[in-house]
Amino acid sequence: MKPMLPTLAFDIPKGEEWRYEIKFDGFRALLKWDKEIELISRNGKPLLPIFPEISEFLNANRDIFEPYLPFILDAELVYLENSYKSNFGAIQVRGRMRSQERIQAEAKKNPCRLLVFDLLELKGKSTASETYQKRRNRLHSLFSDLGLPLTPDNQKPEVIQLVPSETNLDALWEMIVLHDGEGIVAKQLNSKWEEGKRAETWIKSKNWKYVSCFVTAYEKSNGYFYISVYREGEIHQIGLVIFGFKPDEKNALHQIIKQNNSSEDQQFIYVEPGICLDVKYLEIYEEQLREPHFHQFRFDLSPDDCSYEKFVFQQKNLPPGIEITHPDKPLWEKPPIQKMDYIHYLREVSPLMLPFLNNRLLTVIRYPHGMFGEAFYQKNVPDYAPDFVATSKSEGIEYIVCDNMKTLLWLGNQIAIEFHIPFQTIGTSGPDEIVFDLDPPFREYFHLAIKAAVYIKEVLDELKLISFIKTSGNKGLQIYIPLPANTFSYEDTRLFTSFIANYLVSKDPDSFTIERLKKHRGNRLYVDYIQHAEGKTIVCPYSARGKSHAGVATPLFWEEVNEDLNIEEFQLGTIIQRVKKLGCPFREYFKVKEVQNFEPVLQVLKAKK
Repeated sequence: MKPMLPTLAFDIPKGEEWRYEIKFDGFRALLKWDKEIELISRNGKPLLPIFPEISEFLNANRDIFEPYLPFILDAELVYLENSYKSNFGAIQVRGRMRSQERIQAEAKKNPCRLLVFDLLELKGKSTASETYQKRRNRLHSLFSDLGLPLTPDNQKPEVIQLVPSETNLDALWEMIVLHDGEGIVAKQLNSKWEEGKRAETWIKSKNWKYVSCFVTAYEKSNGYFYISVYREGEIHQIGLVIFGFKPDEKNALHQIIKQNNSSEDQQFIYVEPGICLDVKYLEIYEEQLREPHFHQFRFDLSPDDCSYEKFVFQQKNLPPGIEITHPDKPLWEKPPIQKMDYIHYLREVSPLMLPFLNNRLLTVIRYPHGMFGEAFYQKNVPDYAPDFVATSKSEGIEYIVCDNMKTLLWLGNQIAIEFHIPFQTIGTSGPDEIVFDLDPPFREYFHLAIKAAVYIKEVLDELKLISFIKTSGNKGLQIYIPLPANTFSYEDTRLFTSFIANYLVSKDPDSFTIERLKKHRGNRLYVDYIQHAEGKTIVCPYSARGKSHAGVATPLFWEEVNEDLNIEEFQLGTIIQRVKKLGCPFREYFKVKEVQNFEPVLQVLKAKK
């Protein structure tokens, strides 16, 4: 059974007869569940051996799926970066894995998602001949009944999720561009599902990036033009292009290269840099443009205008409506980080950072001149804040609530470097988590934070409490114990933080202290259990810090917390690649929050009080 395919177009169709879905980039697949579970690729290959997280989830929830079997779902198997974007390179790496040990490790660390957008069979009855609208209504009801996510979300543990069908094209496109998604698929309401057909009733349109480059060669056997930019004075090839030309444009370019060639052999005609053009593409994959298409000739440019630096900058360009002033402003000296680099970091890390900022009163520390000048705290929203910035009033202060990427990027443009949040969400008085801030007196004493963290983890494991740990981004570590919402008071959690603090001091009084006067602490680590209180704040996971080394408050895996842990490694320029390689250590945080069983521990402490 081969899937129905959309037709590529550069203009998205509009009208009441169309609906719009986010286009994700992964492996097209049909999920068939009759007597056995099958996940079959577009080319007919079984995918479950390489992606066991899908079958494990389905088998673990077999009882809730059973009433709806047999069924067939049309879907895209993806490595989800955010609710609008998947990572093509990451899913390609997974697809090439053959070692079962490595596959299992990766499935646990970075599970892929099956994003479903069509229903072809339900309870053994084919629905393919029904209209798109009827199939989507059935599909939405199915996911609602099953309790599965109705939108893609890489923070949710369910690996089977629904791709929503939207009516507002402009709003959806804005979000796709903002989140650097691949594009949109427009589908006619009355369209049928046609096996193996590339149909005009499904239209895909992509979110292109653009690069200015020059031509260096023409390949005779296949008609490809080789395109390059200058990098440090040398010609640097970025890809090949053959699509997008009108016949007369392609012929003209071929003739110009032939007439102005610098050399020729059996395979290529070479030409010196001189012919400049704009090429649109999806992304960079393995250092080459992916899906490049000719856009236009650039007779106004010289090859010197086509630099690698501009190429990189164009990749980071933000959508219309997001204004970045002075993008080349230096913020850190070593490593050298400019404002646009920082904005790009916030955009990339937003899916991991925003869940912790959402629905919390925000305090930021702004550095108008980067690390080269003074900083100041900001709580009140400024008068010039745009309308999309949400606020919430508390104790006479109109706080910013950073609940979307636009607000995050706007704050980045204000050079808000540090993001600090309270322990509770808006409208609640009790904590959503317990946090231990293990802050040694100096960076040279970081080993004390490691020692304290290991001791605390031993206790938490004994108490069957699930915990998470991150660097502070400066010189310490911070341990998180997520709690169910609106369940415990700060008086409750103080019993626990006090117990842990006193335990540490009794276990190693030469290393730890609860002495509040700094002059009496010596070089011991101060266990500040009093800091966990209403009105106090902690730096948000993945927030940068206003320190010279460009540190980031970085979530860690517990197995990393040992004597080899180097706080200096967690810098702004390394975090995105770290997450892509290792996954996010806080991935299960909000799932744990719902089920954390703190009540028995609290009752024991109250009994001893």
